[in-house]
Amino acid sequence: MSDLPFGFSMPNDPDDESGRRAGDSGSGGAGSGRPGGGDSGTPEGFPFGDPQQMADMLRRFADMMSAQPAPGGTPAGQGTGSGINWSMAKDIARQVVAQKGDPSVPPGDYARVQEALRLGDLWLDQSTSLPSGVQTAQAWSRSEWVEKTMDSWAQLCDPLTSKTVRSMGQSLPEEMQSVAGPLLGMIQQMGGMMVGQQAGQAVGELSQEVVGTADIGLPLAGEGTAALLPLGVAKFSEGLQIPDDEVRLYLAAREAAVHRLYSHVPWLRSHVFRLVAEYADGMSFDISGLEDRLGEIDINNPESLQEVLGGQGMFQPEDTPQQKAALNRLETTLALIEGWVATVVSGAVTGRLPQADALAEATRRRRATGGPAEHTFAALVGLELRPRRLREAQALWKALEEARGIDGRDAVWQHPDLMPGSEDLDDPTAFVSGGAFADADFDISTLTGEAPGASAGEGPEQEKPDGEEPDEGKPDRPGGDS
Repeated sequence: MSDLPFGFSMPNDPDDESGRRAGDSGSGGAGSGRPGGGDSGTPEGFPFGDPQQMADMLRRFADMMSAQPAPGGTPAGQGTGSGINWSMAKDIARQVVAQKGDPSVPPGDYARVQEALRLGDLWLDQSTSLPSGVQTAQAWSRSEWVEKTMDSWAQLCDPLTSKTVRSMGQSLPEEMQSVAGPLLGMIQQMGGMMVGQQAGQAVGELSQEVVGTADIGLPLAGEGTAALLPLGVAKFSEGLQIPDDEVRLYLAAREAAVHRLYSHVPWLRSHVFRLVAEYADGMSFDISGLEDRLGEIDINNPESLQEVLGGQGMFQPEDTPQQKAALNRLETTLALIEGWVATVVSGAVTGRLPQADALAEATRRRRATGGPAEHTFAALVGLELRPRRLREAQALWKALEEARGIDGRDAVWQHPDLMPGSEDLDDPTAFVSGGAFADADFDISTLTGEAPGASAGEGPEQEKPDGEEPDEGKPDRPGGDS
């Protein structure tokens, strides 16, 4: 799977196979053999010769678009308001899974995963004050993972991919937009299709590696639906020489921990999505390659437009101050999530799983080398979760626990204003001992709605029907959208 599945690369990317670096616009230029490169009386900067030929090509291209169905019979033009066809992306992802083989989960494996999720969630009661967040415990095939997580992928990635598609026309010089307006509309439409196809391919490849619903620190199937993929768990186990049941229990505890966090920190999910949107708003593209590649389109071959748009490295995101600031906040938030999960899971499994340290190290190594989920996320948002920040985040949570206890540590999640920033990861001691944190009231009952000393909650219920309301008596949770 390409590290940059959506047709653009970061500036100075050593893996950019287009042969172009930042500041190098790629092949071709005015007068470099493009159609209409000579003096034909057309407006300066317009990449085609005869406007009538362009009009003919646009008609043929429109006919091609209207006649081209997406995989699975989905009309090619259907998709979100952003222009990205996520229905088509899901169809392509399922095709990728089917091509690689995707057996159904055997009843025995299903029962073992359910038991592991139930037991791992129960163990967490002793290492966190947040009650159980698991409502259903399931085992999925890879195609089920694609089906049940694609809506979250679309919501997460849409701000970024749609910005890429919009940039295909908005970033061109005004004189080119006025002359080539109809063509640019076609380019954006085709670009939306190409992005949808590549997104589907990326998610399909990702399904071959994930172990559950929360590999990126976000419950992709929604809060409360915990699941592991037996095939993914088996792949994670390869080479570890650790009993399968230990590996399964460890990964189940991590899955359950993420669900506890998101179920009882109601502002967190919208906070992560908003940071992604802020990062997308700050994206700016070097579109010099697009100007050159427009000239490579064969006006007698509408399909050549698809070939041009499908090339690697056509759009290069350029760093902006807004983008950098949003990326820093997003990286810090995801590091804090991962650090908290690692901390509470360690407290839950230590003394219960003989190979707990080895499993923790395997997980850290997977993060450090860029696990598949992390690679896909990095390709979508340009995000790299550096191991240094993860280690520092875990150290901060441990320092908080030592100074304030489990309740005081978890109460930091009550409100985003209480959360550590990137500078606090550099100096956890200062965060623990001073600032707003020292003056805050850390009564965990304000977070859970329970009287002090009440039970932290029961274990997960199995297979609650979709759409069923939470049990009566569950507390209202403070925080809201930050």
